[in-house]
Amino acid sequence: MSHATAHEFKLPPTLISRVDVSRLGREVESVDNELESQKVRSQAKGEKKVDYHMPATSQALSDFLELNTVDMTKGQERAKLKHDLAVFKDKAPIIHMTFASQADSESLQKLVAWIRAEIHPQALISVGLQPALVGGVYIRTPNKVFDFSLKQHLHDKRSIIVNQLEGLLRG
Repeated sequence: MSHATAHEFKLPPTLISRVDVSRLGREVESVDNELESQKVRSQAKGEKKVDYHMPATSQALSDFLELNTVDMTKGQERAKLKHDLAVFKDKAPIIHMTFASQADSESLQKLVAWIRAEIHPQALISVGLQPALVGGVYIRTPNKVFDFSLKQHLHDKRSIIVNQLEGLLRG
């Protein structure tokens, strides 16, 4: 088989979260159903060779198929891809990131590209929103927590701020 197994998938930056992988899996399922229908119709007409017409796909699926050299016209590859995507969705490393405000798609794509280059090539991000952070980000992995929020920074510098304010009040 020509494409990578679940543990070797190359991911385009448009696949950011587990939800995106689920969406990709549903789209692969839809394409599989359409191509199987074409096969059945060809066989019903008595044709020996199926002339597949690929349905329109999303940019994410097109990029994914190209990166992983998957030939969707081959039933066995589609079946393996569906299975591998389901396994990958449940096993991929997840980095939970909570932001103070909504992050735009372009920024998340740049962030996930950096994470995949520097941390893990198959990492996915789970994005949360917590306005109480004031600014910055709160990051959680299975074994580490990093609080880069403005709220935490101000809390860490509380004594300096209090000393400065007391100095201003005395002065």
